[in-house]
Amino acid sequence: MLALLRHRSQLLAARLRAGMPCCCALCGCGAASVLCDGCRQRYLAPPAPRCRQCATLLPAGAGAASLCGSCLRRPPAFDATVVVTDYEAPLDQLVLDLKFGAQLALAPLFGGLLAQAMRRQPSASWPALLAPVPLGGRRLAERGFNQALEIGRTLARDLGLPLRARLLERCRDTAPQTLLAPGERRANLRQAFAVPAAMRERVRGRHVGVIDDVITTGVTLDEIAATLKRAGAVRVTCLAFARTPRR
Repeated sequence: MLALLRHRSQLLAARLRAGMPCCCALCGCGAASVLCDGCRQRYLAPPAPRCRQCATLLPAGAGAASLCGSCLRRPPAFDATVVVTDYEAPLDQLVLDLKFGAQLALAPLFGGLLAQAMRRQPSASWPALLAPVPLGGRRLAERGFNQALEIGRTLARDLGLPLRARLLERCRDTAPQTLLAPGERRANLRQAFAVPAAMRERVRGRHVGVIDDVITTGVTLDEIAATLKRAGAVRVTCLAFARTPRR
């Protein structure tokens, strides 16, 4: 019954989209989808060289397997990162609209663009399963949804990969990372995540892709990757719509 209701809801949504005009989320002009072709061409530039481990931008001409200085000095627990773009204007506003404005129509846009970015990677490097960064109970109750999970639904469907919403759990509510000094962020997240006992067999010996909306310092994903590897994961790839540039 639940599957039937979901199917009917999807059909209704498709009919509404077909019969109603759509405006670009950035420029407001009429568009066939959430983002018009003009804004896609203007703001979603061709892929630039990025560090294969943390996805920070590299100088032009850097090779696909290059690492940035930070990852060379202190390698994170995750093995690779794939992002769509940098977290800069005007695309940063779309992330805020999703996360704090509950503009859930943006989640499929992010997921679809991230799937395109993944298809530019060798299929042998794809993870075997996907999991969203979990929210704490208080924040989930306040927001009403987990933006990473919503992005992951489209990403998983487009890539044909399983999405495990409960592969990771947040053991305690933590202070927002953006409110903390760089030296406090790692301590804030220490032992904040776990792989439930029921999920450990799904993790052991597998390559796990962890989904988030934005990577800022990478501390959250570093802690999650370490948690997954303690549970037996052999590789962790971070998947995010945007990456905050290093200044």
